[in-house]
Amino acid sequence: MSNSSHLMPIFSRLPVSFVKGEGIWLTDVDGKVYFDALSGIAVNGLGHNHPRLVEALTQQVTQLIHVSNLYDVPEQHALANELARVSGMDEVFFSNSGAESNEGAIKLARLYANQQGKTAAKILVMTDAFHGRTMATLTATGNVKVQKGFEPLVDGFVRVPFNDFEAIQAHADDESVVAVMLEVIQGEGGIRVLKEGVLKALRHLCDTKGWLLMIDEVQTGVGRTGQWFAHQHEGVTPDVMTLAKGLGSGVPVGAILTSGRATGVFHKGAHGSTFGGNPLAMAAGLATLSTIEADGLLANAERQGERIKNGLKVALKDEMLSGSVLDIRGRGLMIGIELHRACGELVALALAAGLLINVTHDSVIRLLPPLIISDEQSNELVERLSRLIKTYLQNESI
Repeated sequence: MSNSSHLMPIFSRLPVSFVKGEGIWLTDVDGKVYFDALSGIAVNGLGHNHPRLVEALTQQVTQLIHVSNLYDVPEQHALANELARVSGMDEVFFSNSGAESNEGAIKLARLYANQQGKTAAKILVMTDAFHGRTMATLTATGNVKVQKGFEPLVDGFVRVPFNDFEAIQAHADDESVVAVMLEVIQGEGGIRVLKEGVLKALRHLCDTKGWLLMIDEVQTGVGRTGQWFAHQHEGVTPDVMTLAKGLGSGVPVGAILTSGRATGVFHKGAHGSTFGGNPLAMAAGLATLSTIEADGLLANAERQGERIKNGLKVALKDEMLSGSVLDIRGRGLMIGIELHRACGELVALALAAGLLINVTHDSVIRLLPPLIISDEQSNELVERLSRLIKTYLQNESI
């Protein structure tokens, strides 16, 4: 593991360096193999070293990597068309990350407001949300820890409780509100799932008030939950959707999609990106979508997610009865196991046992395995993780 003194000390890195991957497995510099149940934080949906992705990227590298948006990029049209097909939305702008996509969505909402003569627009955002670390997305994020030290934050955001439609509806008469921005499943917020019916109610409210419904699908999108996008489980189409993470299977790429009243808001010169939509990123996106579709990975994500959740509920039945495990929840391959106390130490213990997991919101073990995970691998994940949790909970002094 490199200890370069020239890197800014921003990340709390685990003591491991990986040199290669194959499918769901990663190998470190010492040859130790790890079960990757985190997928680079929901990025590597196709696992590691997927042959179709490698072939597509290799071919693209030999042709073009970057030309800039001063020129037409045919691959952008191709990926935009595919995203429109699977989402039912109208327009696409390509960025490089989730934070950029969300920042762009916030800009779009403000421009939408200005076009209606509103110069002090407000966006309703949720408690425990996470939308990124740029100044606007940092403000939209509902986490005081990541905001601390960066004050003054950006004006124009009103925070309401997640999963509380009445709290949102209470702002219905506020003429300065122009949009609602939320995640259908809060990833950093502890794998908290929006209650059934809330999204449809929000869609109706936004239609009634002329607000934009903006859904952050950065972590939930591109097959993670068993549908292309998590909002599709409710049969709802947003006005604005943001993507990144799994869209490029490891190659940085993000997107803003619009439909309905949000379509046409961005005009020439209203937004931009130097790297956004470069041919290499577009090749990654096209290979990702085609592979998910060809290999039936949406259905696999839904099936394996249920297998893992049900397996964990059986394996940890006693711990759930005793209250040591409070909940096992999620959708598709986005799963959270909430313990009765903070459990950050489990990440290092799992690493030592050859398993990559994550803990979010202090007490929630987060699983984001690749969409390619098999029955056998799901069973292995349940066995390895449940054993680790049992051992951990038996030693309350850790």
